[in-house]
Amino acid sequence: MVVRSTAAPPTPWSRNLAEPDIHETAFVHKFSNLIGDVRIGANVIVAPGTTIRADEGTPFYLGENTNVQDGVVIHGLEQGRVVGDDQDKYSVWIGKNACITHMALIHGPAYVGDNSFIGFRSTVFNARVGAGCIVMMHALIQDVEIPAGKYIPSGAIITTQQQADRLPDVQDRDKEFAHHVVGINQALRAGYLCAEDIKCIAPIRDEIGKSYTGNGITVLELERSSEVASNSLGAQTIEQLRYLLQQGYKIGTEHVDQRRFRTGSWTSCQPIEPKSLGEAIASLESCLRDHTGEYVRLFGIDKGRRRVLETIIQRPDGEAKPATTFKAPASSSNGSYNSNYNSNGNGSGSGKISNETAEQIRQLLAGGYKIGTEHVDERRFRTGSWSSCKPIEATSANAVISAVEECIDNHQGEYVRLIGIDTKAKRRVLESIIQRPNGQVASSSSASSGSQKSSFTSSSGSSSTATATSTRLNSEVVDQLRQLLAGGYKISVEHVDQRRFRTGSWTSTGQIQASSEREAIAAVEGILGEYQGEYVRLIGIDPKAKRRVLETIIQRP
Repeated sequence: MVVRSTAAPPTPWSRNLAEPDIHETAFVHKFSNLIGDVRIGANVIVAPGTTIRADEGTPFYLGENTNVQDGVVIHGLEQGRVVGDDQDKYSVWIGKNACITHMALIHGPAYVGDNSFIGFRSTVFNARVGAGCIVMMHALIQDVEIPAGKYIPSGAIITTQQQADRLPDVQDRDKEFAHHVVGINQALRAGYLCAEDIKCIAPIRDEIGKSYTGNGITVLELERSSEVASNSLGAQTIEQLRYLLQQGYKIGTEHVDQRRFRTGSWTSCQPIEPKSLGEAIASLESCLRDHTGEYVRLFGIDKGRRRVLETIIQRPDGEAKPATTFKAPASSSNGSYNSNYNSNGNGSGSGKISNETAEQIRQLLAGGYKIGTEHVDERRFRTGSWSSCKPIEATSANAVISAVEECIDNHQGEYVRLIGIDTKAKRRVLESIIQRPNGQVASSSSASSGSQKSSFTSSSGSSSTATATSTRLNSEVVDQLRQLLAGGYKISVEHVDQRRFRTGSWTSTGQIQASSEREAIAAVEGILGEYQGEYVRLIGIDPKAKRRVLETIIQRP
C-alpha cells in the first residue's frame, strides 16, 4: 500500500518533523494526504480525496475501526488542545468505531467520541462531541460540548451550551444506521486490502472468469442490474424496496381478488426475508406472477409491528406500478404515520365518504391516532370558525367510518373535515376536507405530491382558496405553504437531478426565512427557476420534535 504521507514541515512552533504512524491493518487510500503526527489505529479506513494535516495543530488520533470518507478535511489550530481518552493532549481526537462521512470538516481543537457519526458536510470546530452522538448533514458544532448520545438534526447550528444541552437523544434506529455504516466500511477496508494482494484477488478473478452465461453477461453483472432494474417492477417500487431495506424494515406483501377487495380481505404472500435488494425484487416479482389478475400491495413493518409505506403495486389489469412516485416519507411525531399511502378501495359501501377517506381513517387508526370531525357553513368557513361533531371514541375502522358518515348526514350543505390527533404530543397530524357545501364527497388524498388535489387545511381553518397568487405554484402548493406557516413549522426545499433521483440523493437549498405567505411563495418560485429540469420538493419541519412533517414533490423534470 503506497500512501501519500509526509513529515510535518519545520515551523516556528514545531521542528520535530513528525510523520504519520499507520497501523498495519489500516487502509489509507493512495489518493489521500496525511501530514505530520497523525496516529491511525487498527482497522481504520481512510478514503480517497481525504486530507489529514497535522502541520499546525498536532497530534491527531483516529481510533480503531473508524472510517474517514471521501473529501473529509481534518486540521487544527496551533493553539488549543483537547484531552483524549488516554488522558494525553491532542489537537484532534477521534475515538473508535466513529464515522466521519463525505466532505465533513473536523477542525481542532476537537474531540469526537467513540461510536459517533458526523454527517455529510458537517463541521466540528473547537468542540467536544460525546460518545454515541449522531450528527446529520450540513450541521455546525462550535464552541460547545455535546453530551453523549445526542442527536443533531440536519442543518442545525449549535454554538451555545444551552442549545447543546437541549438536544434530543439518539434513537435505536439511528444507532443501527451508524453501526451499519461502520460495518460497510470495514467490508470496504478488507476489500481494498484484498485488491492490493495478488494472492487474495487472483482466485476472485478466476471465479468471475468462469461465471459468464451464454449471452456474455456475468452473474455479477446480473446481480448489479437487478439492483436498479426489473422486468415487472417500476423504478418507484424498486426505490421503495431499497428505502425499506436501508431503514431496517421488514418487507411484507399481500394479495386480494376483485370480489374481496371491497371488503379488505387481503391474504399474505410468501414471507420475504431478503439478504439483498436483488433477492427482495425476485421475491416480489414471484408474488406478482403467482397472483396475476389480482391486487398486490407492498408494505414495510417496523419494530413495533406497525405498517409503513403501504402501496398497491399491481391491479387486476396486471399493470405493476405504484399509484404515486415513491419518496422517503415525512415522519410524524411518533414516526408511524405514512403520509404516502395508497387507497385500497375498502370503503364503507355507503357512498357518503370516498374510498380514499376510508383508507385514510384506517391509516390513522393503525398509527395510534384519535379521529375527530368538524363542520362549518359557507359564511363561517372564511373566518375559520369550525365546530366539532360528536366525539368519536370508537377504535375499529367500521365504527369510526359510521361516525364520520353520521357527521356528514347531520351537516349536509356544509364543509366537513376529518381530523387526525396525536394524543401524546397533543397536536393535529391531519386536517382533510371530506365534504363541501355542494354535497360533493371530497377525495382525501394526502398531500404527498405537488400534482395531487389536496384538501388539507390549516389549523386556523383558513380557506383552501389561495389568497396569494403564483405563476409557478399551483393552489395546492400555495395552500400547503400557508398551512406550514400557520402551524409554526420551518420550511425548506430540496432538489435532485434525474440520475440521483433513483438513489434518493437530495440536496437542500437551506431553510426559507419568510415572515409572510408571499415571501415564502417568492422564495420557492426562485428555487424552481434555479433548478429547472430537476425534481424539487417542499419540506415542512417541526422545530420542536426536530422531525419532518411534510415532503411534497412540487416540480418534476
